[in-house]
Amino acid sequence: MAAIFSRSRLSGLTLLASTVMVLACGSGGSGGGGPSSTHNHATPVTPALNGFPAAVIPASNPYTEEKMQLGRQLFYDTRLSGNGSQSCASCHQQDKAFTDGRPLAIGSTGETHPRNSQGLANVVYHATLTWANPALTELERQMEVPLFGEHPVEMGINDLNKNTVLSRFRQDPAVMRQFQAAFPKDADPVSFANIIAAIASFERALVSSDSRYDQFLQKKATLSASELRGMNLFMGEKAECFHCHGSFNFNDQVKFQGLSQIDTPFHNTGLYNIDGKGGFPFPNRGLFESTLRAQDMGAFRAPSLRNVAVTAPYMHDGSIATLKDVLDFYAAGGRHITTGIYAGDGRTNPYKSDLITRINLSEQDKSDLIDFLGTLTDEKFLRNPRFSNPN
Repeated sequence: MAAIFSRSRLSGLTLLASTVMVLACGSGGSGGGGPSSTHNHATPVTPALNGFPAAVIPASNPYTEEKMQLGRQLFYDTRLSGNGSQSCASCHQQDKAFTDGRPLAIGSTGETHPRNSQGLANVVYHATLTWANPALTELERQMEVPLFGEHPVEMGINDLNKNTVLSRFRQDPAVMRQFQAAFPKDADPVSFANIIAAIASFERALVSSDSRYDQFLQKKATLSASELRGMNLFMGEKAECFHCHGSFNFNDQVKFQGLSQIDTPFHNTGLYNIDGKGGFPFPNRGLFESTLRAQDMGAFRAPSLRNVAVTAPYMHDGSIATLKDVLDFYAAGGRHITTGIYAGDGRTNPYKSDLITRINLSEQDKSDLIDFLGTLTDEKFLRNPRFSNPN
């Protein structure tokens, strides 16, 4: 099973067989995250994982239906922002696989975020949770960034308004009942710790595993000739997409119960080279922002490609508009920008991954790849009322 997560060169048939094995191995697994917690929560249950491997659920925040439903309410509730204007769902919309369709996210005060909103589908399986911060590995800790961050402001909660935010929920009898059901032993269950725990539980429930590709693996659907050609290109040595997108989640950073080793690679794909020395525009310099190591300049996490057809625009800064443009970029072995402040030849970036080389893809090849990527869209996930706005 571990072979699917390696960067070794696998044939498409081997990869496909490994994918099927991974899907099968989790069909009877439990995702409860270990023994019963002694923390103040309602009865722990196992979230439905639809045949995927059993997810890792922290013992400090066991999953419960009550907590998930409270998290769903809070996720869509604009009262959670400091000025009451924005919810988590403002940047994570269900019909776009919990992205927002913008190149760059915009916070509650109108400040533009430097990065593109990432999708939340299958976030429970992500080994790291942002574009380039290796330290953020738990949803509970990551949640503090959009809630309380100041540069940039997202939800805009601070010392001046935090009590006001909490009082909004205390004054709503229906939401108070949800807090009490989710945290039955708390005398005053309305706290930011409980808000974070609840939203993290909702996000862990956002499992997308019923695309037409999944149905094809289960012999419940067929793929067209173009989609099959695209699948073989994706999983073969010509296009080499599988090196960074070869897991059951179509990325290369995954975690689940029983996995012996969790890998967290980051990649420089040659998107920029603004100074001829490998530079990326500040503040989007990738892993370098955390490590300050030159070799980490421009290294970002490879996102999951599930539902990728509905998550445009692409890249960490939303700078590539369409899947066709993405394929042109990778086929060229990097991006050559000829004018403007970001001018530079990313194809010659000295820190570019060895996996990014020029690929001889015909227009038909690109069309086939796009058709295959379209099979990764999970229409039921995009419309599932369980994940929709409850209000």
